[in-house]
Amino acid sequence: MGLYQTILQLKDEEECYKFFQDLCTVSELRAMEQRYDVAVLLRKGMIYNDILRETGASSATISRVNRALNYGYEGYQQVFARLFPEEEKKE
Repeated sequence: MGLYQTILQLKDEEECYKFFQDLCTVSELRAMEQRYDVAVLLRKGMIYNDILRETGASSATISRVNRALNYGYEGYQQVFARLFPEEEKKE
């Protein structure tokens, strides 16, 4: 079973937390959390300088996340549609 199939076996937030704590280093987890935070702020229309100030992310990270939002595989959009369904209906 591959990593993605394994992740799909996690049943709740606690299992997910424990698995990723074992799988990733603290810096890897922080980097993923930071990229997600950047994606949320970009989605809200925040500008790069404000995102940099709020998250501490580099301009390269912000740019990479922005590229993924605009030209990626729509993974962020799928998650956002599930997390914020009322906002998706407005658009």
